[in-house]
Amino acid sequence: MYQPIKNNAIDLSIEVLNEKGLTYKKEGATWFKSSQFGDDKDRVIIRENKEKTYFASDIAYHLDKYQRNFDQIINIWGSDHHGYLPRVKAAIESIGKDKNKLHVVFVQFANLIRDKKKVSMSTREGEFVSLKELVEEVSKDAARFFYIMRKSDQHLDFDLDLAKEQTKDNPLFYIQYAHARICSILKQGSKEFNIERSLKNKKYLELLELPIEIELSKQLKIYPETVFSASEKFEPHLICYFLKDLAANFHSYYNNERILIENKELQSAKLLLISAIKQVISNGLKIIGVSAPDSM
Repeated sequence: MYQPIKNNAIDLSIEVLNEKGLTYKKEGATWFKSSQFGDDKDRVIIRENKEKTYFASDIAYHLDKYQRNFDQIINIWGSDHHGYLPRVKAAIESIGKDKNKLHVVFVQFANLIRDKKKVSMSTREGEFVSLKELVEEVSKDAARFFYIMRKSDQHLDFDLDLAKEQTKDNPLFYIQYAHARICSILKQGSKEFNIERSLKNKKYLELLELPIEIELSKQLKIYPETVFSASEKFEPHLICYFLKDLAANFHSYYNNERILIENKELQSAKLLLISAIKQVISNGLKIIGVSAPDSM
């Protein structure tokens, strides 16, 4: 886990526990009385050889977080660390902090798939693909999106070939292409379309009567709720799902209906709709740290 930046942070956190009478010596080691706070047993924080344990650094890390007065503290741990949570919460409670501020998201391991085969990796044998190598192969955007796209407690089979495809089967490409395609349409229709004027003239929106236009409008309406839910539940994949569905409906709209038409009022309504789609796609991708290209 994270090693505190301050060199004396671990010593200071241990002093806090000492002052509270929550440590004791046994067999040459220093133990923290974590069992008093819901842990199944006490934990060593200084070994017999005087070396601090990882748990001691974790106590210091969380103490530092609480002292910086965050409203919430979010840790992302591997799924094999479920048993570690009680001792960390015990440490937080022991130093007089609100343990309910701590939220831990457990993530499953990811498998890399190339040519429909699992890439062989072994930490024991030192065989692995680094995140840097992954980014260099598939791009930063794809690496970020494909990881976020899965719910944290689900296993991820990261398809390297799919992440590099420029087809509708690649959800990220399909979303980014929707944004770029809208930018192109708006550029073509810019002479007749003024977004500020269209926003003021609400009758334009009343001209949108096609079922797909109504569906797209409904999707846009639930975007704020989707972002709020993703934030409250610590589930950013909800934004990925939303953007994927929105992009798919836009592409269907584009492929089946003309947007640049002779009826200028109806065209303004259509351009206003796709402008809103473009803005939402841009906002959603920005939230998850992925670019929204104007051309592809």
